[in-house]
Amino acid sequence: MVSYTVSHQAYVKMILHSAKYPHKPVNGVLLGKQDGSGQVTIEDAVPLLHNWTSLSPMMEIGLDLAGNYAASKGQQLVGYYQASERVDEVSLAPVGEKICSKIRESFPDAIALVIDGKQVGSESAALMPFVLSSGTSWRPASSSSAPFTAGSSFALASDASPSRVLTLIRETRLHEKFGDFDDHLEDVSIDWLRNEASMDPSP
Repeated sequence: MVSYTVSHQAYVKMILHSAKYPHKPVNGVLLGKQDGSGQVTIEDAVPLLHNWTSLSPMMEIGLDLAGNYAASKGQQLVGYYQASERVDEVSLAPVGEKICSKIRESFPDAIALVIDGKQVGSESAALMPFVLSSGTSWRPASSSSAPFTAGSSFALASDASPSRVLTLIRETRLHEKFGDFDDHLEDVSIDWLRNEASMDPSP
């Protein structure tokens, strides 16, 4: 059985991205590895866009660059993440389904994580996982336990990540230093692949 663990840094980057552009849709890709037992470790997240409507040429370029970056780190694209401009929207956008299907061509156990805006700020992970169902459509993952709770196939590497990222946003405004591929296109000095300026110094 495939299980997924989200590292602290990957989690922080996803939430920082959504916090920087709370009134816009944001998306990005997940980087990681899978071991022989099926355990997928999501080690990093690379932010792509904060205003998209389709699988555009810019999206394709961003995906290729993120894939090359992952390979340079001995990782691969293992999934996709998104947040909606509406806090009550937790469905996977059509463009997300397309990107997930594209990633799945090279990583069969690809996953999508949708940020639940209503849950951000609580102690929960605020992530809704989507997996391919019946080989044709992406559906919320079903499990005997709620995602990111004890016994689930989806876990955070650190239970402290949700509260920690809120502290980073409220007290250090770390999200303002965060940049995605859209930002990089406007200012090439923005290091959207690494985002080292917005890394949590004490995970």
